[in-house]
Amino acid sequence: MTESPRIVSLLPSATEIVCALGFSDHLVGRSHECDFPEGLDDRPVCSSPRLNVDGTSNRIDDEVRDIVRRGLSVYDVREDVLKSLKPDFIVTQTQCEVCAVSEKDVERAVRDWTGARPNIISLEPNLLEDVWNDVRRVADVLDARHEGGRVVDLMRSRMYAVKHKAAAIGEKPSVATIEWIDPLMSAGNWMPELIAMAGGESLFGESGKHSPWLDWATLRAADPDVVLVTPCGFDLERTLQESKALERLDGWRELGAVRGGRCYAADGHHYFNRPGPRLADSLEIIAQILHPAHFDFGHGADRWRRF
Repeated sequence: MTESPRIVSLLPSATEIVCALGFSDHLVGRSHECDFPEGLDDRPVCSSPRLNVDGTSNRIDDEVRDIVRRGLSVYDVREDVLKSLKPDFIVTQTQCEVCAVSEKDVERAVRDWTGARPNIISLEPNLLEDVWNDVRRVADVLDARHEGGRVVDLMRSRMYAVKHKAAAIGEKPSVATIEWIDPLMSAGNWMPELIAMAGGESLFGESGKHSPWLDWATLRAADPDVVLVTPCGFDLERTLQESKALERLDGWRELGAVRGGRCYAADGHHYFNRPGPRLADSLEIIAQILHPAHFDFGHGADRWRRF
């Protein structure tokens, strides 16, 4: 590996991983969504969405479906910017082509480059174990194996502390985790693991599998104890605004979660949907929500709120 690697991250969680490993000074470019940690605003943006991300969840879904139907990518890679940065490494993903720039997008962008081509590191996290392995893999490529182990050990120790404490709590509330509002989608991948670790029972979605669509009749019949709304790409205020669509559903107010005051909106943009170091924070937020008498990590109203 070069002594001073030039890194471009086209994935917010990968940016967090690179910085957690101590390579923030080597990050020369980022995606349009890479906004954490602070201090990256001066790094050139190497991607942009093809759709209006400020639309309603229903409108965004319609636009994504139309783009995919036409055989296009949901994101543009700014090839001229990327090439000018002369990266040694480009970090991207193959987990979801709708959520972020994909490996195929990057391959198309660099296929005509002459001379040395960058090393493309493609992440594909589906389970928590995959997230930890991705941290280690990025660390290995950057010749930072010790730091990779440190980051993973810190995540695991925080998360297993929650799991062990939650296991001793008798109550296991049933949880409907909503990853998209209109149309309804439940959360899959690592989210059922997080719900279980926090002392809950995830009603929909399977660990390690992509998030499934969910019809309202199924959700209503399940009558969850808790509804947790964490849309991919939406911060807390945007989630609270979009959650009004749920309140208009026929029979919404009859749900046990609604009658019990246990419906929560959370920042799905910075937490939950970013498979990186802050999944530990995400687990702690869920534990606070499910068992407030037992957990208080200080994750406040800027990250989650009852609605």
